[in-house]
Amino acid sequence: FAATRYSLGGLRKAATESAFRQELAAAIAILLVYAAVGADWFAYAGSLCLFLITFAIEAINTAIELVVDRTSPEISQYGKEAKDLGSFAVFCLLVANGVFAAWAVWTALW
Repeated sequence: FAATRYSLGGLRKAATESAFRQELAAAIAILLVYAAVGADWFAYAGSLCLFLITFAIEAINTAIELVVDRTSPEISQYGKEAKDLGSFAVFCLLVANGVFAAWAVWTALW
């Protein structure tokens, strides 16, 4: 029960981040597009998995940013690189989501 409580606390923190809210909105938009084009169950399942991984990596990226800001409030090259790497991880997943969604829509339409 404690782990669930901690996870919900993490979700509450993630919900305060604009990037998380934008990713959630994009996920909903993609699902609506799937419904409009008649995508199959594989498109929904694949995107759901990618969305969840994206949310998890976004949470880790936010954690990295919080720790860096707390432990190194001054601007440092190490802090910048840590934040940049976290951002790159999120970017990679956003690209994966986009490529998969494009493939799923293409497959549904043709």
